[in-house]
Amino acid sequence: MNPSVGKKKKEKTSGQGGELKWWQLSLLGIGCTIGTGYFLGSGLGIRITGPSMVISFLLAAAGTYIVYHLLAMMTTADPQEGSFCFYAEKAFGRWAGFSCGWNYWSSKILIMGSQLTALAILSRFWFPNIPLWIFAAIYAVLSIAVVLLGTKGFDKVENILAVTKTAAIMMFIILAAVALIGWVHGGSDNRPGIPDSLSAFFPAGYRGFWSSLIYAFFAYGGIETIGLMSMQLKDKKDAPKAGQVMLIMLTVIYVISIGFVITMVSYEAITEKESPFVTALSQYKLPFFPHVFNAAILTAGFSTMTASLFAVTNLLVTLAKDGDAPRIFRKKLKFRSLPLPSLALAAAGLTASVVTSLLLPGKIYAYITTAAGILQMYNWGFIILSAYKILKLKVKEKGLSIAGLLLLVLAVTGTIMEKSIRLGFVVSLVLVALISIVTWIMTRVWKKSASNHKQPAP
Repeated sequence: MNPSVGKKKKEKTSGQGGELKWWQLSLLGIGCTIGTGYFLGSGLGIRITGPSMVISFLLAAAGTYIVYHLLAMMTTADPQEGSFCFYAEKAFGRWAGFSCGWNYWSSKILIMGSQLTALAILSRFWFPNIPLWIFAAIYAVLSIAVVLLGTKGFDKVENILAVTKTAAIMMFIILAAVALIGWVHGGSDNRPGIPDSLSAFFPAGYRGFWSSLIYAFFAYGGIETIGLMSMQLKDKKDAPKAGQVMLIMLTVIYVISIGFVITMVSYEAITEKESPFVTALSQYKLPFFPHVFNAAILTAGFSTMTASLFAVTNLLVTLAKDGDAPRIFRKKLKFRSLPLPSLALAAAGLTASVVTSLLLPGKIYAYITTAAGILQMYNWGFIILSAYKILKLKVKEKGLSIAGLLLLVLAVTGTIMEKSIRLGFVVSLVLVALISIVTWIMTRVWKKSASNHKQPAP
């Protein structure tokens, strides 16, 4: 995003008022945030650390709050459509805006891959003998088909599916409470219950707890999207309140539901092959629950993946308009105004996920989810550092920003401690290295272009 584009955006956006009330943004935020990263990805964290996953979610909530609070402060002070990428460029220069945009695009591609793989895994609940890659291919094609239909009515559909996601979690909480009270027959005599010692709460020690942080943070992923959506608020000053209410509701829902899981079933019984919520109630006489809950997750996951595909496709068009991506990605078809080149590149990313799930059917979900979570943390780090430089922070807010950075660093480095997910960390490093190399090359191009413009005409 070059400076001239930023100035144009400022003239255009700073005086605009949206249509959303703060509580509507909170609900939209919940809908955008709850996805397969929570429904299935949380199981990876529970498997690694055990009951202490509850603490991981509380720490992740604190880190997420800090990131959103600082982003909302920047939005209130200087509302911009480019949101965190614009602020990164404002704070550190064009290289930061460029790398932030492409890092966000890469993270979204990985998140789509994670969601795609999760959908395939959940579908095997009914069809265990069908290879993972076949389901992945089917959902990829369906998602692209939805995008090709255009965006008309998409917001209404997303709102309905957001209710479906929240209703699925509430259904689990109610049924789990009823089961623990004893109103539902079944369950295991070896139910772990509430941990009564430190060793029972942290069965995998500090290393397991450290490694689980990334999955708790990943479940809160989407907060930066709410930063973008805050431009639609009637009063931009309501952005902090909307984020606070959203995070409080998410944290309560997450902690209660995860708390029920760890008291109902041993963490060692949790696998990436099915949702931990299904596993927790599998021994109770609720034959309808696994099927209804699995269907709800599939619906919600497909909704989130398709929404991500829309976002990635439009993001690349914006990068191209700002001169941060090849001009070809600016082109749109007259039919439905579809950005076909941008969609084609996103589809290539989905195809890569399908191929990878074919090559590594037993490990792909953990790897992609880990890498996506780490790239998300890199973006959040950009937000904190940008706020630290742009805003005149008080001592308390400076302390919060430092604490937020520390939590992000802990989440990223924790993936090195666990052998089963370490490859995800390597994947994220490779992608960051590629983005860094391209950014360095582009800085040479920008300098050369600037020097040519300064030379007097012969």
